[in-house]
Amino acid sequence: MIQRTVIHYGRQFGTALGLVFLCIILWILTPYFLTFSNILNILEQSSINAIIAVGMTFVIITAGIDLSVGSILAFSGVVLAATLKAGVPLPLALAAGLAVGSLCGLVNGFLVSLGKLPPFIVTLGMMSIARGGALLFTSGRPISGFADGFRWLATGKFIFIPMPFVVMLLIYIVAHLLLTRTKFGRYTYAIGGNEEATRLSGVNVRFHKTMVYLLSGLTSAFAAVLLTARLNSAQPIAGIMYELDAIAATVIGGTSLMGGEGTLGGTLIGALIMGVLRNGLNILGVSSFLQQIIIGSVIILAVLFDILIKKKSK
Repeated sequence: MIQRTVIHYGRQFGTALGLVFLCIILWILTPYFLTFSNILNILEQSSINAIIAVGMTFVIITAGIDLSVGSILAFSGVVLAATLKAGVPLPLALAAGLAVGSLCGLVNGFLVSLGKLPPFIVTLGMMSIARGGALLFTSGRPISGFADGFRWLATGKFIFIPMPFVVMLLIYIVAHLLLTRTKFGRYTYAIGGNEEATRLSGVNVRFHKTMVYLLSGLTSAFAAVLLTARLNSAQPIAGIMYELDAIAATVIGGTSLMGGEGTLGGTLIGALIMGVLRNGLNILGVSSFLQQIIIGSVIILAVLFDILIKKKSK
């Protein structure tokens, strides 16, 4: 038990140390990296992925996976944009976008928990369904041009901190309390650790797994709000490969793909590592194609490291 605890906190510290080390390396390679404006840019750019990774963390802790987050983001975004363009008040338009994301997540949860289908297959199907729904809803065309009041969610600042990062921090605080201070959070860990034992102890596993996927859809919709406001446009092709970044942030942050282990603090650090890495590679002029190779390699190494840590803790 003591060894497991030491390994757990050691990994959290190691991830944070890795973020610092990465920043130092990029600062050495380019003086433009550690400028105040670029740091704010990294915080803003990392917010979208970090918010999606909140829901992904809950899902992966239950030993599941959600490949549909990018498509749900696109579908939620175009519904939000269409309602805004139709003159619907901002609170109702936001509710419509969040409802679409929650509904998609709810369908995922029902099929995984009640239908007993593998999460990979269910969310892979939803990835196609939500993307097709977004394209059908907009006839494949973007929706753009919104009021300044809505765009302030992405362009505004709290003191000097970009609003997307502020919104992201608020979401992390609420999600952290949910994961660490409620029965829902404890049951989430229990389901990932041993689902059958959790069910035999009287926990409604089907309900809680369904709610976990609903939460993933909801956080994707929150990300859609910020992305739409930031770009002043909602595109049905938005969010492609966002699931890769969210999974990478979650796994790099110490959440085990085998379930039962993970923290949102680690996920936030993982999302910042992803943001720093992408930003640094862009400043250095690295090809976007090569960036995909690097990100994929990071994911593989993170999973390999997780497996080695698991073996050592046993």
